[in-house]
Amino acid sequence: MSTELAALIGVALILADLAIRIAALIIVPRERKPTAAMAWLLAIFLIPFIGILFFLLIGSAKLPKRRRERQREINELIAARAERVDLAPDRESWPDWFVSLTEQNRRLGALPAIEGNSAQLIGDYQASIDAMTAEIDTATRYVHVEFYIVSHDSTTKDFFAAMERAVLRGVTVRVLLDFVASNRTADHDATYAELDRIGAQWSFMLPVHPLKGQYQRPDLRNHRKLVVVDGRVGFTGSQNLIDRSYNSPKNLKRGLQWQELVARVTGPIVTGIDAVFLSDWYLETDELIVSESVPAAAVPADPSPEALVCQVVPSGPGYDAENNLRLFLTLINSAQRRAIITSPYFVPDEAMLYAITSACYRGLDVQLFVSEIGDQGSVWHAQRSYYRDLLRAGVKIWLYPGPYILHSKHLSIDDDVAVIGSSNMDIRSFSLNAEISLLVRGASFTAQMREVEQGYRDVGRQLTLEEWDREPGSATFLDGVARLTSALQ
Repeated sequence: MSTELAALIGVALILADLAIRIAALIIVPRERKPTAAMAWLLAIFLIPFIGILFFLLIGSAKLPKRRRERQREINELIAARAERVDLAPDRESWPDWFVSLTEQNRRLGALPAIEGNSAQLIGDYQASIDAMTAEIDTATRYVHVEFYIVSHDSTTKDFFAAMERAVLRGVTVRVLLDFVASNRTADHDATYAELDRIGAQWSFMLPVHPLKGQYQRPDLRNHRKLVVVDGRVGFTGSQNLIDRSYNSPKNLKRGLQWQELVARVTGPIVTGIDAVFLSDWYLETDELIVSESVPAAAVPADPSPEALVCQVVPSGPGYDAENNLRLFLTLINSAQRRAIITSPYFVPDEAMLYAITSACYRGLDVQLFVSEIGDQGSVWHAQRSYYRDLLRAGVKIWLYPGPYILHSKHLSIDDDVAVIGSSNMDIRSFSLNAEISLLVRGASFTAQMREVEQGYRDVGRQLTLEEWDREPGSATFLDGVARLTSALQ
C-alpha cells in the first residue's frame, strides 16, 4: 500500500469518526431520556463504529409504525365498548387521588377501573399451575393462554393435558408465547409439536423473521403472563409456564428455583385481562375476536363488602407512554404511610429513584424485597448499584435467600391498594417489554399481600448500610459499569 493511499484512508477514517460523533449529537438526544441519551453518546464516543452499529440495531425502543397504529385501533375499540356501561357506580366514594390514577390508566391503556371483583394470591409454584389446570378443565367456550415462556415439561404436562381435554370437548384453546424467550428453552421444538398435536391455536409474539418482513428491535419482547377461562376467571402475575428451574443447565448446576406470585381473579375485571389477550392475538394473527369475548356487564359481580376495585393496565413499546412507570410513580407519590416493593430486577430510572427516596424523606415506611443472588449478572450488578442511595435515604432492603430467585412482582401502598403483574421495576419493563399490571383497591387483598411480604421477611434477612459499606471496591466497580449500560435503551 502506498503512503498516499494510507494517508487517504487515515483521513477518511478520521472524517467518518467525526461525522459519526456530530450525527450522534444531533440524532441520539431526540425523544430520549437524558440518562439514556448520555449512555448512548458515551458508547458512541468511546467506540464510535461499534457504538453506532449497536445504536442502529437496538437504539429504537418503538415497535414498527403499523403495529403501533393497530394497537391504537384496538384500544379505541375497547374504549368504545367500555363506555357503554358504568362498571364503577361507587366511584364518588373513592379517594380523589385514586380516581385520578384510574383516569390516567384509562387514558393510557384504554381499560377502565371496575368494581365487584375478588382475587386470591397463590405463592406456591406448582399450586398456581394446578389452579390454572383445574379451571381449564371447567371450560365450555374458550381458554386463552399467554406467557413470556411456554414449555412442555414435567411441571406443566398436566396443564397441557387439560388444554387437550378442552379441545376434545370442542373448546377453543388459543396460546400466545414470546418468540425469543420460548425459543431459548430446552426442547422448545417438542413444545411446539405438542401444541400442534393437542389442537391448540397458537402463535409467537413479536417474531423476528427479517426475510418475512417480521422485524423490530430484537430485545423488544412480550413479557406478559395470563390465563383466561370463558371470560369468568383469570390468572396473572409473575410466573411463566415452565418448570421452576426453567430447565436451564446453568440454573440446574446452581440449584436455582424461582419463587413466584400469581393472582386468581373473578368478577367483571376478567374481561380486562382477556382484552389484553385479544389485543395481542389481533396484533400477531390479524384475527379480531373481540366479538367472542364476554361483556363485562354479563360477568357476575361480587356483591360483598369485601369486593375489590380492579383495573388492568397494559404497557409496552406499542404504547406512546410508559404506562406502568406512570402507574408506579403515582402510587408511590400518593402513599401516606408505607410503600412496599417486590421486584427481581430492580433498576429504577431517575424519576422512580426520586419517588422512592422522597417517600422515605416524607417519613413513610419504605421496603424493598429483592433476591440475595442473581440469575442475570449485568442486571444483578446494576440493581446493587442503587443499594447505597436507597439505604442512606432509609429504605429497608430485604434479601430473599438463595438458591431461590424471588421473581414475584408487586407493589403495595398503605393498607388498601396494591399492584401485581408481570412488570419488573426496571428500565426494560418500563420501556422495552409488553407488560400487564393489575391495580387492586381493597383492604382484604392488601392484607393477603402483607402476609406474603411477611413470609419474605421470615425466610430472608435485612441488608444494612453498615454491611453494604463493607462491600469490596471490585464488586461496586462492576455495579457502576452495569448501571451505566442499563440506560442503553
